[in-house]
Amino acid sequence: MRIGIFDSGYGGLTILKEIRRRLPQYDYLYLGDNARAPYGSRSFDIVYAFTLQAVERLFQEGCKLVILACNTASAKALRSIQQNDLPAIDPSRRVLGVIRPTVEVIPSLSESRHIGLLATAGTVASHSYAMELEKTAPEINITELACPMWVHLVENNEADAPGADYFVKKYIDQLLGKDPEIDTIVLGCTHYPLLLPKIREYAPEGMRIISQGTLVAESLADYLSRHPEIECDCDKNASTEYITTENPEKFNELASIFMDYPVESKRIIL
Repeated sequence: MRIGIFDSGYGGLTILKEIRRRLPQYDYLYLGDNARAPYGSRSFDIVYAFTLQAVERLFQEGCKLVILACNTASAKALRSIQQNDLPAIDPSRRVLGVIRPTVEVIPSLSESRHIGLLATAGTVASHSYAMELEKTAPEINITELACPMWVHLVENNEADAPGADYFVKKYIDQLLGKDPEIDTIVLGCTHYPLLLPKIREYAPEGMRIISQGTLVAESLADYLSRHPEIECDCDKNASTEYITTENPEKFNELASIFMDYPVESKRIIL
């Protein structure tokens, strides 16, 4: 059994990278629905339908455990898949997201109890972070802001270009303008870590910036330790395979930037 990692595009590779660093012994299968990305502005119904198709494909490829390494999919599709689809497909299989592992650490990081969320329009519209915080840490004040240009900057390999400065500064200023007491910023999109150098440049000194990769990796390690019935089924050949709904050559070029080594993929149709 391989561990499946799904994202609508390339951002989930930042999650995969940290998972591989933390848990290098396992076999992974990454699926990017790049032909239909981005998901951020799509409706709940469409995101749910696309995500379910991807999860079912990863199940067909032999994955018993799938990580939705996509905030939009986690926000709009995860609960429905867990509650409505898994019991009918196979109750022994598991689908996990990236929002809860992030929310769990926020209370320990924010001293002011004011945090900012920078994410896609879809994640912001879902208010998934706010709802999870309300359950676990209702004293936390969260200010959400959509950053519609950031994914395009990353996927067009413009994250380090001078033109990215304007949009990075713009959204950080807007966020802090809404709540000057924010002391912690959560990057609620897996693309955004590639903008970290510029985000740190324009964020106030001392501002905590939370990137999800290490948090999700630690959460997965904990999950596998608590579920030996799944961990024991995981293949341990330290291998990773990549499949995409986009042109493989295009995927390989961008994925290699995310992963810092040459990536080879094959194209599938969902």
